[in-house]
Amino acid sequence: MPVVKYTKKQFDLIFSSDDTCLNYLFKTQYQKTEECPNCKRDFRFYKITNKRHYSCQWCGYCLSPTANTIFHKSCTSLKDWFYAIYLFSVSKNGVSGKELQRQLGVTYKCAWRIAHHVRKLMTSDNNLLKGIVEIDETYVGGKESNKHKDKKTPDNQGRSLKTKSAIIGAVEREGNIVAKVVVNTSSSIIKPFIRGNICITAQIKTDEYAVYNSVTRMGYSHATIDHGRGEYVNGDIHTNNLEGFWSQLKRSINGTYHFVSPRYLQTYVDEFAFRYNHRSSEIHLFDLLLANIV
Repeated sequence: MPVVKYTKKQFDLIFSSDDTCLNYLFKTQYQKTEECPNCKRDFRFYKITNKRHYSCQWCGYCLSPTANTIFHKSCTSLKDWFYAIYLFSVSKNGVSGKELQRQLGVTYKCAWRIAHHVRKLMTSDNNLLKGIVEIDETYVGGKESNKHKDKKTPDNQGRSLKTKSAIIGAVEREGNIVAKVVVNTSSSIIKPFIRGNICITAQIKTDEYAVYNSVTRMGYSHATIDHGRGEYVNGDIHTNNLEGFWSQLKRSINGTYHFVSPRYLQTYVDEFAFRYNHRSSEIHLFDLLLANIV
């Protein structure tokens, strides 16, 4: 089945107004409901004019399709919300708050809030990674010249976290990726990450970072590539897939967002992991995100 392609023209045709967006939410949430939750009679609801509510034909009981969604208590147009979700679904490098501000004609505060809530939809429920799995860490933020300047400590072993945030990631070859922002890349952080996300039968490939020496003792098959000696590929031993993901993440942060607060960094990492994990999906990202709303 070919992936559905959305264009701006198609979006405007399907979601032409706030009412069509609200009706989409209503049908998605209640299409299988057979009776009114209040009076228990046949499910027959009509939309209340100028409100985001539907009322029961029999007893007047009201349902709000936006309740407990990212639209809850938002006075922003539903079409603007849906269009923001559409922009995220067709963008490879993310959508900044300033871009949403320009596209939607709202304040920056409103645009940032919309973007923040859309990213909350971009989370993946991953099974344990299997087969050949690459593990690597990266650092985001601060100046590149500060990256390896600190003295070695038990926590960072020469990797500076003074101006940077650490991210640990694992990717299954031809499969999904898991990436998590961590306080440091010590053994006490990495070992639980490996246990919680990688099947014990997996073949793990890493670089020469000393913390990964314990992977074999944990019961995994482990092979190492030595980046320090200029070695990047040795047969099937490499971390190139994960390096490619880190490269895409950093280019997007630097080029689109310019700066990301450590407080919200995980939501940005989740955004790009979501895109990566659905890169071959037969369902368009726009439909996946709309499904995650409810």
